[in-house]
Amino acid sequence: MKTGMEFEGKNVENAVENACEKLNINKNELKYDVISNGSSGIFGLVRLKKAKIKVLTIDGFKNDQPVEDRKRTENDYEGRSEIVSLVDEAFNVNGSGNNKNEYAIEKSGEKSGENKKLSKEPADLGLDILKRIVNLITDDTDITVEQDNEKVAFQINGGNSSVLIGKKGQNLEAIQYIIDKVINRHSEKRVIVEVDVEDYFQKRKEKLVELAEKLAEKVKKTRKPSTLKQMNIQERRIIHLALKKDRSVRTQSIGDGYYRKLVIIPKKGNFRKSRPANNNRPKVNAEN
Repeated sequence: MKTGMEFEGKNVENAVENACEKLNINKNELKYDVISNGSSGIFGLVRLKKAKIKVLTIDGFKNDQPVEDRKRTENDYEGRSEIVSLVDEAFNVNGSGNNKNEYAIEKSGEKSGENKKLSKEPADLGLDILKRIVNLITDDTDITVEQDNEKVAFQINGGNSSVLIGKKGQNLEAIQYIIDKVINRHSEKRVIVEVDVEDYFQKRKEKLVELAEKLAEKVKKTRKPSTLKQMNIQERRIIHLALKKDRSVRTQSIGDGYYRKLVIIPKKGNFRKSRPANNNRPKVNAEN
């Protein structure tokens, strides 16, 4: 068996376990060097840097693992490596994101200046990548797609939905961001991409609309801006559209990057302050 093989895992111990499983040996038979200890990344899903080890020598290597099992293990290992590479590309690790395009979709709403139809190829590619990511996380899922000229919506049902969603929707948000990057890198125009699990984001949308309306009423009463916490592009877009027709307030995103804060601001022209009487004005002599 060749030495110098490299194995990855969420930490060094996990990388060792992966090596032992693939090579079908015990831990005490494996000698290795640690190349990288890895890091947890964002939400433990994206920009993840796995731990990596390099096998030096193998004492008493056993090669009695069934061929089908070895192939299955190798395919899983290669699949994970492919997803990691895809994540790096989607997050544009070696470059910077295009904030202008993100702002365009953040503010997009009822009107569309594009007459081009969305090609099926980017949406099909997004579906293929989504299936591979989901299958690495959980089994027995069903993914449906709804598509029009501006939007591609993926709905995931079944499987371990709690793991797909993650704490406060962080895993699902990360998955959606990856699919968004994949589709829009292969599309001629900016496309709205939504990935949902068991209608989780739909329920989140309803709560955001309710929050936006509540804060807008507060802004009208106090005549002072109200700032929401950092949100992703889809969440900011929900707030923008929820208050778009309200003539008393306007919305504005502040900051840089994918996560920005959103401010609800009162419109000056819609609030008339009563002017106090000016008793210091000179009196006019009626006789003159």
